[in-house]
Amino acid sequence: QVQLVESGGGLVQAGGSLRLSCAASGRTFSSYAMGWFRQAPGKERELVATINRSGDSTYYADSVKGRFTISRDNAKNTVYLQMNSLKPEDTAVYYCAAGWGRSYYTSATNYNYWGQGTQVTVSS
Repeated sequence: QVQLVESGGGLVQAGGSLRLSCAASGRTFSSYAMGWFRQAPGKERELVATINRSGDSTYYADSVKGRFTISRDNAKNTVYLQMNSLKPEDTAVYYCAAGWGRSYYTSATNYNYWGQGTQVTVSS
């Protein structure tokens, strides 16, 4: 069992930055690929970024490529999402998720555990 707790969300002006953190419980964090997803009101949940269990392979949605960076610290059981040059369309609830396995996963169906989410609001 893995429990995930996100933090770092908030209100920021367009062009600003935020760093989200997701702390995981348990001793097997390094066995899981990790992903960040987001869901805006009235929209489907979508993948933002994902990272493999060793941290040396990542994938980004086209909408955030070049602006967001996913990273992880397996010694701290934590995954991060650094978000720069934020836009109003980045406003959403952001969720982290853990999926057992060696590679990263782009589909939500591959993730076994989910956090409760943290709100990110970008004002124009």
